[in-house]
Amino acid sequence: MCGITGIADLSGPVRPEVLLRMTRTLRHRGPDEESIHIPAPAAGGAAVGLGFRRLAIIDLIGGRQPMCNEDGTIWIVCNGEIYNHADLRLELEAKGHTFRTHCDIEALLHLYEEHGPDCLTKVNGMFALAIWDAQNQTLFLARDRMGKKPLYYRHTPAQLIFGSEVKALLMHPDCPRELDSRSLSKYLAYEYVPSPHCIFKGIHKLPAGYWLTWKEGQTRLSRYWDLKFSSGPDSRSENEIAEELRERLKKAVRLRLISDVPLGVFLSGGIDSSSVVAMMAELMPPGQIKTFAIGFEDKSFDESGHARRVAGFFGTDHREQILQSRTLLEMLPEVASFLDEPLADASIIPTYLLSKFTRQHVTVALGGDGGDELFAGYPTFQAHRMAGFYKVPRVLHERMIQPLAERLPVSGDNFSFDFKVKRFLRGLGRRPEIRDQFWLGSFTPAEQRALLHGPAPEIDAYEDVEEAERNCGTQNSMERLIYLYCKFYLQDCILTKVDRASMACSLEARAPFLDYTFVEFANAIPFRLKLKGLTTKYILKKAMQDKLPREILGRGKKGFGIPVAKWFRHDLRELLLDYLSESRIRRQGIFNPAEVTRLVDEHLRGTKDNRKQLWTLFIFELWAEHYYVSPARRMRLP
Repeated sequence: MCGITGIADLSGPVRPEVLLRMTRTLRHRGPDEESIHIPAPAAGGAAVGLGFRRLAIIDLIGGRQPMCNEDGTIWIVCNGEIYNHADLRLELEAKGHTFRTHCDIEALLHLYEEHGPDCLTKVNGMFALAIWDAQNQTLFLARDRMGKKPLYYRHTPAQLIFGSEVKALLMHPDCPRELDSRSLSKYLAYEYVPSPHCIFKGIHKLPAGYWLTWKEGQTRLSRYWDLKFSSGPDSRSENEIAEELRERLKKAVRLRLISDVPLGVFLSGGIDSSSVVAMMAELMPPGQIKTFAIGFEDKSFDESGHARRVAGFFGTDHREQILQSRTLLEMLPEVASFLDEPLADASIIPTYLLSKFTRQHVTVALGGDGGDELFAGYPTFQAHRMAGFYKVPRVLHERMIQPLAERLPVSGDNFSFDFKVKRFLRGLGRRPEIRDQFWLGSFTPAEQRALLHGPAPEIDAYEDVEEAERNCGTQNSMERLIYLYCKFYLQDCILTKVDRASMACSLEARAPFLDYTFVEFANAIPFRLKLKGLTTKYILKKAMQDKLPREILGRGKKGFGIPVAKWFRHDLRELLLDYLSESRIRRQGIFNPAEVTRLVDEHLRGTKDNRKQLWTLFIFELWAEHYYVSPARRMRLP
């Protein structure tokens, strides 16, 4: 697991000091080693430089990058792990390729040499890579199928620069820090900036499952993989599907146990992470599994007791921390520093603290990410089903039901009754795909028109959802939601959160549920076996019914949140009033000060729960201070 950077330039030589500055911004991703390579350019050809920061996981001595093929005509830098590299190596050696190391990335290098861009179809792993093909004068960028590893790039007629994180690109003198208004609108709607957009104008994310080539100043973008759903009848019994699911998950876990450094697992006590532990228990000697969890003082958010039950059930070497609000708040400056795009998922703070705690003991951690998306585990799937039975006339809904809901007592608890009711009613009357974004996001288009300073730009924040729907390939509305969850919330929120939080601690996070062969199997399972009635993850629970404690199988979804609503009224009050003050907002000139003040006042008086909107604005302001508006200053913590 590493950080990569690079420059391809037709206008002049690559300056080593610029490439080094870009590479050094990624030290946290690779604290073990730093290197750059600037090949001698061919006559009339492009100047190219590749930078690399290494976190050594496999072949600790020999796996140095940038790495070249036998004759030095092809160079690679790659952030990630190739889980089937041993099988690829045997195949490539049989074809005459010579290996100098035991590093997994060398297999990828020779695979490209053999197959070109089609090499990606043979790879099972998580990766973001760049390959310079000197003979063809082509720079090749690619990202793994599910988007576990990030890759940003900026293209101009004469130049292409890229990096694992935006901060690397910002170190290049030709890369301005200009806010992209379209991406800002999408951030306010989604609480993250969806691919291929970036909060900075002119910078793009390479989408998951895509590759990009750059040659003579021209780029070509191509998708090599996408989520597919089975449309035909399935003659298998539930028991047969459940058994195969369990075996495929075990295989995915086995592949992710390959490591030359200590590894463990994030354990929340939910069914996904507990299932990973269950499979590890069948593959590892007793007592060798290291599990890590954190808990909270606020019991409505705390899951540590469930994690302890699972750890005790499997006899793991379990470690946990119970976190106080002060500890979490003290982490805000650190979180703001590594979030080079605003991300309003408050669980990034406990995820970062869990990563920091875990990194004290291991270098690699497995987790349960992906289970909720693949098996309809979120409460929103239940809500969509219930929405189909909501047949209240529109006039009655608007004049009676919604006003009554607004009068419910406001609570700051995790997924409190009033919060769920108001969110549910918020999305009704819209088609499921857009309704889901109304439930998950912060600011609707109408709310953005009131929030944004001056005339609101004509931006359709949901245009990306509509485009993704056209590529979905299934008419089943619930499968379309799974597709959209994987393409948006999973890729650009959950996986971004885990990548930034874990890599800020130089910890590699692996996700067995996101093995692409497992994803393809899961998507072939009929949806009726994922959400059965109102039972979420039905087939996964059936597969694990003899493997996990009964109380874990019966648990509802809680999530990894923090008590934002309460903190804004108490511990975070001073900081909230500072960062969302009328004078500051007016000086910045992006948001309407009166609207921001209204949201703050309503929340602090307890008349409304504006936690999501306020957290989205608060995080934007933290980000803007550090990366956009002004140099970072010391934050005044309560």
